[in-house]
Amino acid sequence: MTIDEENIVLDRLIICSKCHTLHHKVHIAKGKSAKCENCKKVLYHYDERILDSGLALGITGIILFVISNMFPLVQVEFLGHEQYVSITSMIFSLFENGFYVVGITVAFLIFIFPLMILIIYVALSWMMMTGQGRDTTKELLILLSKLLPWSMIEIYVVSILVALVKLIGYMQVHFGLSFWALVLFMILDIYLSKNVHIGELWELRNRIYCDKGR
Repeated sequence: MTIDEENIVLDRLIICSKCHTLHHKVHIAKGKSAKCENCKKVLYHYDERILDSGLALGITGIILFVISNMFPLVQVEFLGHEQYVSITSMIFSLFENGFYVVGITVAFLIFIFPLMILIIYVALSWMMMTGQGRDTTKELLILLSKLLPWSMIEIYVVSILVALVKLIGYMQVHFGLSFWALVLFMILDIYLSKNVHIGELWELRNRIYCDKGR
């Protein structure tokens, strides 16, 4: 059996994430779900509306991400001196002080990876809605599955809040437009990760390109 034949066979199988029971995939109607025979956990859905959600939320997330990087997150006033803090200024500050490894890591975790994930969601949704890019969607789904664990924007937001709580007692802190855009972006990112699952996108992709004969 060749590698391609093995991949085809594996594509027809699915493992329950709860009880680890192996199942053969079956075609289900739109809006329906396939459940594990053993523990009744939902294995996968077939709902094309997740493409509309992925496209809309992805575009919204990109807009929020751009806003959160265009303006200062917070303005700090101490003894008449003002200082503005933004995501990009923080990253550049790390490089200017010689923390190159930390700067690169932070840039990828809170800037590059989150933006890439949103762009992939938009590209996947658009291509599958139009039935284009069969091979490209496969590569994007593989890339998305590798990037998702490394998006840590929520950890960054929490760390900002912890730092600001400590500073409020010593100086005046004003939240900028970018801060609220970043909070909304974090909520949207969490919603996407919880409601748009890789497995469902794979199943929907297989159904779309199989039905269209591509």
